[in-house]
Amino acid sequence: MVYVKWAFIILFWGSVAAVLEYTLPQQDVVRVVKTEVRRVDFGENSIFWAQQDTGQEGAQTVNRDVRFVETFRPNGTPRVYRNEDTGWGWPPYFKLDSSNLQAELTNLVSTAADPQWVVLRHYGWRNQLMSIFPNVVSVRPVDSPDVRLIPWFNIIFLTVFFSILWAIWVRWRRFRQRRIDPMLENVEDGFYAAGDAIEEKSSSFRKWLDTWKSK
Repeated sequence: MVYVKWAFIILFWGSVAAVLEYTLPQQDVVRVVKTEVRRVDFGENSIFWAQQDTGQEGAQTVNRDVRFVETFRPNGTPRVYRNEDTGWGWPPYFKLDSSNLQAELTNLVSTAADPQWVVLRHYGWRNQLMSIFPNVVSVRPVDSPDVRLIPWFNIIFLTVFFSILWAIWVRWRRFRQRRIDPMLENVEDGFYAAGDAIEEKSSSFRKWLDTWKSK
């Protein structure tokens, strides 16, 4: 039972960590080398793709055009992003300007000889096996790839999030100590008392039988 409990706890908090890691914004310093639109066929990975641009036909399709952004990191590693509206759904970025953002990204295309470094703010994962791409939320140019990035939003959000969880846990613990534990103790005492009563009656019955045997 203890192993089941810990397995459930690990699974629960692992799922929470995965959702937060996927949803919270991240920042990358990159050099944009190309922007394009590709026709994408959706399969089992469709959950990791956003919806169609806000205002377009809402019917689900097996394929549609998706904006992509090809970049390189300062160490020369390629990095590909998608650029999709999130609309009013999840995650709650309320991104409705992917067309304008694509124009900004195209305007920031540069070469290795004359690089223009930018900070891409995005969410999501990059997984080549499942063809998953992070979604760009915003872009801003920077003078150097050595710019220091501090995730202020994530720091504040996680601080508030875990503070709320701590407050809920403390209140639950106090409630359990005041209400639930005494009730469980009363139930347990009742079981013990009932067991003692049954044992006493059984003992009396055995003594009565013994009196008949002696006769």
